[in-house]
Amino acid sequence: MSNPLALPTLLGEYAGTRALRRGDVKSSVVDLKFADVKGAATAFKRVVRDLEFDVAELAIVTFLLAKAHGKPLVLLPAVVLGRFQHPYLVYNRERGPLAPGDLTGRRVGIRSYSVTTATWVRGILAEDWGVDLDRVTWVTFEEPHVAEFRDPPNVERAGPGKDLIGMLLAGEVDAAIVADRTPPDPRVVPLIPDPDGAARAWREKHGAIQVNHMVTVKASLSRSHPHVVEEVYRLLAESKRAAGPPAPGELDTTPFGVEANRRNLEVAIDYVHRQRLIPRRFTVDELFDDVTRRM
Repeated sequence: MSNPLALPTLLGEYAGTRALRRGDVKSSVVDLKFADVKGAATAFKRVVRDLEFDVAELAIVTFLLAKAHGKPLVLLPAVVLGRFQHPYLVYNRERGPLAPGDLTGRRVGIRSYSVTTATWVRGILAEDWGVDLDRVTWVTFEEPHVAEFRDPPNVERAGPGKDLIGMLLAGEVDAAIVADRTPPDPRVVPLIPDPDGAARAWREKHGAIQVNHMVTVKASLSRSHPHVVEEVYRLLAESKRAAGPPAPGELDTTPFGVEANRRNLEVAIDYVHRQRLIPRRFTVDELFDDVTRRM
């Protein structure tokens, strides 16, 4: 191609994407036009509602909901953010003892019901601590990314001017699922005992990592320009290689390739389906198309 194809792109800056974002990894085939956003998650609605981007980072649960509602997006087997969610369930220790299994019948604050971190944590609570998710009141602050999704009846919206940590400190919620591992108040601490040890045990039990964000492309782009989609994947893979391998003894939390992610995606699909966010269990292969499945 004499002129690179310009592609509106949503992609955050992480260790594995930094070389691409900063122009150290280049292409004569595509020109990725990165959206100027504070964080990729702030634009996920634009991905699934407006189909604004040809290439877009997207939370895996948002992608699965988007697929369930017929959005024309295709997954690339490229994880750009993965982490274990156990440390992100927190409580106010000054309000007395609380265990994860005590949350049945309690109030838990979350940004939005269908966000990926909250979905992973709910699955952990149900599976490992016996929490009845239908008997928890989930207090949210934002609507779902996918407009067609409807929150279940045990979800309520926080009042105007409320914030998650403030409600936790005031006792208006008993626990919260937060985005930052280091909350801004020392009274706010992880609710799951030894969260890192719990994460290791979860990993050993499931043989998987907890995927947060992967990369998607428009289905129309994959159909009309498969070589462009292949080039996008090459750029992402080269950028990941530029970041270097994980430190000795550390997991690769941003694996690339369908087979490298098969088990990760199987577990994610299972968690999402069991929480009734999607009507059926997708197979891993149907998340991809004939172009992206062979990557």
